[in-house]
Amino acid sequence: MRALLTPEIAPRMGIVLFRPGSELMPLFMQGRVLLEPEPERYSSFASGAVPAASQPLADDPAVRAVFRHEAVIRRAGGVECLESWLLREKGCQWPHSGWHSENMTTMRHAPGAIRLCWHCDNLLRDQFTERLESMATDNCARWVLSVVRRDLGFDDSHVVTMPELCWWLVRNDLADALPESAARKALRLPKPVVPSVTRESDLVPSVPATSIIRDKAKKVLALKVDPESPESFMLRPKRRRWVNEKYTRWVKTQPCACCGKPADDPHHLIGHG
Repeated sequence: MRALLTPEIAPRMGIVLFRPGSELMPLFMQGRVLLEPEPERYSSFASGAVPAASQPLADDPAVRAVFRHEAVIRRAGGVECLESWLLREKGCQWPHSGWHSENMTTMRHAPGAIRLCWHCDNLLRDQFTERLESMATDNCARWVLSVVRRDLGFDDSHVVTMPELCWWLVRNDLADALPESAARKALRLPKPVVPSVTRESDLVPSVPATSIIRDKAKKVLALKVDPESPESFMLRPKRRRWVNEKYTRWVKTQPCACCGKPADDPHHLIGHG
């Protein structure tokens, strides 16, 4: 929680007074508070609570497909977590209504969910329109970016960048969710220019940006661990003998460690032969 407050100064007493209001009082109940001058970008804000930073990636058409991807939504927590996140805020998201109920609920609409009052929920339930789909996509975008910001250890004032979003996708094995437009933007590749008239000699083969990211994100080595044998979990564990025929054949070709003679079978008992 952050606040933008106007101080009242009593210079002769050396006291600075703030009037935060009841909504911002919990900010001063936590102990010490950091004070800093007003940033220039906050000059248009009214005094009071400072809203969370806007996320330009949420409105970027090159990245919109990422926020609609089922695997991305599932990794961020699923639609249930999206609904809980929506209900933390107040207000019906459907603006085309003359009256709104005080009670809020969520309506699922592909690709996510929308926060509605009970009145608008009764009007829009089981409807599927492009307007509702756009609102649900906006909610998914803001929610996924908040999860990315939290997982990367940033506060509400941080603006998630394209490299940070790509890193979050790669570390969660979601590099395939990046479309070609977003991958080219992440790699800072120029937009492909398709002229109206081309000759066959002008065609230049190129590698898709998505394949470059997948190649960079692929695992160097995948290890497969053998499962434990059931006998090892018995009251008296029984270990299975590890047998490697190739290694055994190689050992039989080596000279005896005791007498130095070649032999393909054990013919010495150590300490008794």
